[in-house]
Formats: sequence, C-alpha cells, structure tokens
Amino acid sequence: MTIAIDIGNTDVVVGFYNQEWKHIFRVPSNLEMETAEYEKRLRDFLLEENVPVPTVRQVVLSSVVPDLTPVILEVFDQFYEGEIKVVDGELLQQLSLGNIDPYELGSDLAANAVGAFDRFQQSAIVVDFGTALTFTSVNDQGEILGVAIAPGVRTAMKSLSSNTARLPEIPLEIPSKVLGNNTVEALQAGIMQGYVGMIRYMVEQIKVEMGETPKVIATGGLSFIFEPLHDLFDEMDVNLTLEGLRVILNKLK
Repeated sequence: MTIAIDIGNTDVVVGFYNQEWKHIFRVPSNLEMETAEYEKRLRDFLLEENVPVPTVRQVVLSSVVPDLTPVILEVFDQFYEGEIKVVDGELLQQLSLGNIDPYELGSDLAANAVGAFDRFQQSAIVVDFGTALTFTSVNDQGEILGVAIAPGVRTAMKSLSSNTARLPEIPLEIPSKVLGNNTVEALQAGIMQGYVGMIRYMVEQIKVEMGETPKVIATGGLSFIFEPLHDLFDEMDVNLTLEGLRVILNKLK
C-alpha cells in the first residue's frame, strides 16, 4: 500500500492506494491543531475504514504549508518506519519538468502535471479547483510549459463576504441566470458564473499559446460544482494530485 499526503492551504488530504485509491482522509489544515489531535483523527478514520496500516510500503508527501509539514510528518512517523519522501525543489530537480524552476513550482502543481501526463501520455492542461484556481500545462514530452494562478472560488467568495458589510455567507451554487434578483443571487451570478467564463477563456488562451491540442483534466474538490464546464474537460479526477505524487514516487525508485 502507498500513502500519499497532500498538505494544502485548506485541507490535509491523505490517500491510501492499493491497486486504486480506496480510502481518502481529509482534515482541515489548522496550524493551531496539535500533533496529538491530528493523530487521533487519523486513527479514528483508520479504525472506521478498516485500513490495514501494517501493509504500508511507501509514503510520499507534498506540502504548500511549510509550518504544518513537521506536524504531519510526526503523525505518520507513528505508523511508518521507513523514509517519507517529501516532494520539494531538490527532489523535483530529478524529474524532467522543462525550464520551470523546481524551487518556484508548488509540489502540488508538479504532481498535477506528472499525474496528467502519466494519464494521457500527451500534452495536457490541469485545472485545479482548490484554495487557488490553478492552470498547469504540460507538452507532449511531459515538460511543464507554465502555470496560471487565480483566487479559488471559495477564497473569492469568502473575501467578498468578510470585507463587505452586510453581505451574508453565499452558498457555492451556480445560478440559472446572470441577473440576480436578490443579494445572494447577485453574488452567485457575479462570482460563480464569472468563474465559468474566466475558466473557459483561460483554457482557450492556454491552448493558443501551447500551439497543441491538449487534453483538459479537472481536479480539486470544487470541480464537480461547475457543471456548465463539464463539457470543457476530457476527464475529471478529484484524486489527480495524489495520483501524481504516487507516480513521482515510482519515477524516483
């Protein structure tokens, strides 16, 4: 069994792979939560899901929250006696990722790129609906051509609500029209429908700059909310980042 850990700004996601991704553990990324609490939540999950921890053979970790990395490493030291591979700039230098600076590239974006190329064996665009909305492109050789980053839709919604008086928390739902008849509908129209337009435009422009006919794959927990965009994607895989980490680990053997 392989364990892949993706420490993001919103959640820590842990996937357990044995021929397929069978168990996914998710917990909020909280710098105030102590190691013992993370460990307790993980142990409860393993017990409920009946995950056979003794069969773990390798563990790989990606993190965009450096202060949380040692906490999660300490948690998994309780379950795994081998070396936990941390995907960082030094490790990414060993991969053929093109002219992108591995120390500038987020390890989650690298995993997305590697996972997409491994899936399609051709050029691809990965649209990741996370805390940030990211577009990562790879060419037919699996080299990363570039990245575009925008605020994630939840981030944009929370920012507007928290910085504007009298605006309520807005459900992440796409309205049927772009002219809202109340505050909630107006915000959903402007942000949710606005993101639909932005994502379509970005994918079109990226294809033009690439000069290729890439596959387009969506990942991230919010990808399934954007139903009007589903025709844009050749595939949707919420576990793409975890899969990319597993592929990176296998490439380094």
